[in-house]
Amino acid sequence: MYIPHTKEEIKEMLQVIGVSSIEDLFRDIPEEAKIKGELELPSALTETELFDYFTLLSKKNRDLLTSSSFLGAGSYNHFIPSAVSHLVSRSEFYTAYTPYQAEISQGILQAIFEYQTLICELTGMDVSNASHYNGATSVAEAALMAVAHTGRKKVLFSSALHPDYRQVLKTYFSAREEKLEEIPLSGGITCSSSGITEDVAAVIIQSPNFFGCLEDVSFWAELAHKSKSLLIVAITEPFSLGILASPGSMGADIVAGEGQSFGNPVAFGGPHLGFLACKTALMRKMAGRLVGLTHDHEGKRGFVLTLQTREQHIRRERAMSNICSNQALCALSATIYLSYIGKEGFRDISYQSFQKALYGKKKISEIENYEIVFTGSFYNEFLVRCPDDPVKINKFLLEKGIIGGYVIEKHYPHLKNCMLLCFTERNSRSSIDKLVNLLGEAVK
Repeated sequence: MYIPHTKEEIKEMLQVIGVSSIEDLFRDIPEEAKIKGELELPSALTETELFDYFTLLSKKNRDLLTSSSFLGAGSYNHFIPSAVSHLVSRSEFYTAYTPYQAEISQGILQAIFEYQTLICELTGMDVSNASHYNGATSVAEAALMAVAHTGRKKVLFSSALHPDYRQVLKTYFSAREEKLEEIPLSGGITCSSSGITEDVAAVIIQSPNFFGCLEDVSFWAELAHKSKSLLIVAITEPFSLGILASPGSMGADIVAGEGQSFGNPVAFGGPHLGFLACKTALMRKMAGRLVGLTHDHEGKRGFVLTLQTREQHIRRERAMSNICSNQALCALSATIYLSYIGKEGFRDISYQSFQKALYGKKKISEIENYEIVFTGSFYNEFLVRCPDDPVKINKFLLEKGIIGGYVIEKHYPHLKNCMLLCFTERNSRSSIDKLVNLLGEAVK
């Protein structure tokens, strides 16, 4: 450990704060919780030895370069062109955090403005904010928007909403007076609309939902609007919007979800990027930042923070949220990625993901003792019931170079021995055939 201060400097600092030793700084920690004596650490390594050690250690990991992955459930493996990492690594952009004194950072503001425009085009909404931490945060903020806009005290959410999103939603509302109510499922999609009463601020539906099934967004929009409630549509895989109608065109009031698929790696589950977009009427209840386009006194184009509803910018009691820093670097990655692949590239990736999932579903349904759980419309994920513990099957697959599906029993105990399989443009036909063959072998 390198400490730059001399003994004299340390002594002077301790005198200023009124303690006699560094140990006194930790006197609130019980003695039994402190380590006595020296730590038994290995001897120091040279730089070359350290490099070799961690290189060897890293080979214990399974990565997406040497393994085929069928794991999704909210984090998706898409190809990221090298241009994305090269551009986001430029010193002008290389910060993951919200820019302060933002108007002097015109380049970053323009990038955020472009990001907002792309999100609006994809979701069919009028306004997008500058982003949130992740999809779960965005959905929770969307629920708070609905409560603030309607003044009502209840939010309904689908049981097919991503488990992480449900947990974050419950955490947000745990200290509030408003109540959450879960809508049960039937056949993998949301049912029981009888709970949409006059005290409901919003209904939250995910489509494609956690099981990969498509919900009838227009149906839920009509039901919600009959009670003057809002419809929030959550999306974890936004590439579905390349072949499906936008939520806005089907009546959604707010669209929130995860943008990791757009130029951000899977890398141990992230980094993630939450997007949030809404209709114009709800704009002033939106959390976070919103970048707008204007002109200065000389008529030159400029970008400004049009709305700043976080507590650092306005009075705390008027703030929409204080958990709403935008993910500037991840949003920039998404902007560069979407601009790079263009509309045709976006549709191609969407179509490939669906077609490969369709092929995989057909082949897996033909394996003895495996069952496709829900047979309705889907996009690129579907649920498979296995003849044995899917944890064991995944371990077998991993030994053969395949990263298997997501085991969902801990979230849905009634769906025992089920795994969620995901397909993207990165899954070749040969890798799908290999998966199918290994699934058959795994239970022999």
